[in-house]
Amino acid sequence: MTDQGRGREGVAGEAGEAGEAGAVAFVCAACGVALTGPLIRLPAVPEAPYHARSEADEPRPLPATVPSGRYAIETEPYGAPLVVAEVPGPVMPRQGQHWNADGKPLVSRGPRGNIVVNPDDARGLELEHAAPACCGASPDGGMNQVCACGTLVATLSSDCAMPYELHLSAAHVRAVRP
Repeated sequence: MTDQGRGREGVAGEAGEAGEAGAVAFVCAACGVALTGPLIRLPAVPEAPYHARSEADEPRPLPATVPSGRYAIETEPYGAPLVVAEVPGPVMPRQGQHWNADGKPLVSRGPRGNIVVNPDDARGLELEHAAPACCGASPDGGMNQVCACGTLVATLSSDCAMPYELHLSAAHVRAVRP
């Protein structure tokens, strides 16, 4: 059973019901290709796990925010565009502060309702482009993961200084029963 023909509200609604009734998988809304296996909904996006980056032998992604086999709905703005804010705060959920070249604080005005999954649960996505980061993908430039059909569907955050998470765009994916 799928939610074909539903918009963004249908994905969030279907996903919300699935946490109680069972797992859902996420597919590309444009072509129907599976982007995840079966996942069960968490009530909220967990806090990013603590990891002493300074103690690591070499840079690598931090531990995943969302456990494997689970997903959560992001209620805060996430990803591009980043805009100047009145006061400093996290640029995006679970990230530290960020400033532009003029020293003004930035915050996300990206979409709400992204589906946050463990990046290791994704299937068949390719890195399209990524904002500059030292050793991984940054969400600062917006969606950076493309489906096999060429549709941008997600934003990967995998730089060593950021939470390790994949944000599926609720406008570009849909939930299906496995």
